[in-house]
Amino acid sequence: MAIPTDGYVRIFDTTLRDGEQSPGATMTSAEKLEVARALSRLGVDAIEAGFPAASADDLAAVRSIAESVGVRPVEGRPSAEPPIICGLARASRPDIDRAWEAVKGAKYPRIHTFLATSELHMKHKLRMTPAEVLERVKDMVAHAKSLCDDVEFSPEDAGRSEPAFLHQVLAEAIRSGATTLNIPDTVGYTTPDEFGALIRGIRENVPGVENVIISVHCHDDLGLATANSLAGILAGARQAEVTINGIGERAGNTSLEEVVMALATRSAKFGLRTGIDATQLVRVSRLVSAATGMVVPPNKAIVGANAFAHESGIHQDGMLKHQATYEIMRPESIGLLQTRLVLGKHSGRAALAARLVELGYSFDDAALHRIFTRFKTLADRRKSVADADLEALVHDDASPQDELWALDGLQVGCGTHGMPTATVRLRGPDGNLHVQASVGTGPVDAAYKAIDALVKAPAELLEFSVRSVTEGIDALGEVTVRVRALSEREPLSPQHEVASAPVFHGHGAETDIIVASANAYLKALNRLLVARGRARPASERMAVASAPTRPAQEQRT
Repeated sequence: MAIPTDGYVRIFDTTLRDGEQSPGATMTSAEKLEVARALSRLGVDAIEAGFPAASADDLAAVRSIAESVGVRPVEGRPSAEPPIICGLARASRPDIDRAWEAVKGAKYPRIHTFLATSELHMKHKLRMTPAEVLERVKDMVAHAKSLCDDVEFSPEDAGRSEPAFLHQVLAEAIRSGATTLNIPDTVGYTTPDEFGALIRGIRENVPGVENVIISVHCHDDLGLATANSLAGILAGARQAEVTINGIGERAGNTSLEEVVMALATRSAKFGLRTGIDATQLVRVSRLVSAATGMVVPPNKAIVGANAFAHESGIHQDGMLKHQATYEIMRPESIGLLQTRLVLGKHSGRAALAARLVELGYSFDDAALHRIFTRFKTLADRRKSVADADLEALVHDDASPQDELWALDGLQVGCGTHGMPTATVRLRGPDGNLHVQASVGTGPVDAAYKAIDALVKAPAELLEFSVRSVTEGIDALGEVTVRVRALSEREPLSPQHEVASAPVFHGHGAETDIIVASANAYLKALNRLLVARGRARPASERMAVASAPTRPAQEQRT
């Protein structure tokens, strides 16, 4: 693939692999494919689509992305070529073989293999000697090269590796056929001066390094991921491994939008460019947030809700006099644009479809029908429907095959006196309607208890958040929940539940936040059931343990 080299920084996006490792951020295959299309449209050079050896589902998802997004450029992509599609593999033959099986359908496939090189990891995790690590790198990179021309190698925990040994390993990887050397600060330990020096040392001491691309992959444990990545780029790295919204293991990864906009805004300092269409950053950020259930903090750089908000009188005065006094970027540069087509209750299906296409969404006729039906309902309640409302409707859309249990009706009663109650009517996997009433500490808790009694998917509610999509009393309310799966045999209290139990998220958007809350919870439970292979009628599951434990007060959810 002919990617510019002079002054060009490749953007390698690992949202679908490292980003998805965030607890509860697991996406369905359909969501992964939609995110992959959005990343291609955004202009990323490489998509790390997953870890094919992790599961049969992951292999299938990576293969699907390789054979669609990786074959031809999607409409709107800045480049005339599709992105590189990459699969991650441990330094073992079975992993590498599965990675190749997953990505070989792409026009530009890549195998990314890794092995730890720090003394700590070699001694306590790998239980291998430095000589054994060198031999494994030699054999496994060569094996990957025998399958695929484009091979990336990562020395895991490079930031804490002994430099001389690290240089040996990287030289061996180059001799064995690696075309990209990725240098990860796996645990987010280094500081910018240290990481920049690490990259400079590699450029000065590794034979053959001038013939490969040096990449940086930094974690944010100390809040330094973007600073470290930029320091590495200044020192000569020409690929940045990033995720949308900075999601990923523990505190996350380097944020794509931060690196891209730092290089663009401070072009005089860096003198470098990327192939990213920055006007799509906000839309892709919202898509990934909805798909993963990872809410973007309002103060998040570039794409946070407050990134271009000014409340201080001094700031407002300066902005009125000259925008550059308090804004180093224009909101339009990242896609915060005003709607050119006003949509309301008199708008038709064609106008809605046209606006969704302008926003970068693709959908089939069935999905358009579902979104249009909800759009008309919303438009009847509001004067006009904003882009943010449309995006919320798109992100909240669920195809019938994704809804094992669907909300068919909800009635609640609450107030300062009496007991909050909720009656829910659900359509189950058997196609029948099921009704249940429950009492709770509040209307949401009561609704959730009623849902629990019907669905019987033991889970603990970990997070519950509500936000307004736009302003006004008639605004859509967006609810995000995260649940942790509990034992089916014996529901456990939170203090006894294993911290590593699977976490699932759900998302709902309605003008009625109680309805949105119920839909979000159902979506999380549906994900849990699919993961357990439980898509069968309720009558076959009546013996399963029921209600999960939940914090006593609704405000603690």
